[in-house]
Amino acid sequence: MLRKIIFKYNNAGYDNELILPVTPESFEVSHGINIETVNIHALGDVNIAGYPTLATVSISCMFPAQQYPFVVGPFNPDPYVFTRAFEQWADTRLVVRLVVTDTSINIPVLVESISYGEKDGTNDVYSTISLREYREMMLVKKQTAPAAQLRSSPKASPATACGAVSYTVKRGDTLSAICRKYYQNVPLYPKLAKLNNIKNPNLIFPGQVLKIPAKNQL
Repeated sequence: MLRKIIFKYNNAGYDNELILPVTPESFEVSHGINIETVNIHALGDVNIAGYPTLATVSISCMFPAQQYPFVVGPFNPDPYVFTRAFEQWADTRLVVRLVVTDTSINIPVLVESISYGEKDGTNDVYSTISLREYREMMLVKKQTAPAAQLRSSPKASPATACGAVSYTVKRGDTLSAICRKYYQNVPLYPKLAKLNNIKNPNLIFPGQVLKIPAKNQL
């Protein structure tokens, strides 16, 4: 199956997309968690599992200089149009969304680097693109509560309250991060997806409204 590699981005307020003209020869996605090794007296080294790391993506592809039968995306006789686009995204630190058709890959990324060149006299350009998953940082303003409020009994957090609360998905959000925020429990994200009728727990969109119930209601 010839997959399409699509990059969605916003330019001057308009949504655009760039489709790689040829299905890549290969692409690779890394996913994992941080693991810290601690040396404990009389026991030795112990590995402690941490939180998930952000994904890295490597794509090896070709930008054709002529209209081959296997071209699946828009064709441009100047293959360097594509390399210039990735260079500009890297230089301007533009966040783009990587989508691979018929897979669960749909993540915001930054272009870390692009290397390219010609090798067979056809003027086709061969390239390797390195991407890193993007997560938006949110600044939390610390507020000092009035003395009377400090003396009052603490209120339950949204995840422990009796009723559910609503949460609007922001750019860069993931269900696992939302579960960490509300439940301090990342592995609950498949249950949260099922409760919100989300078929693919790895795919949510900005503006989507989620129902966040109490932890014991998942």
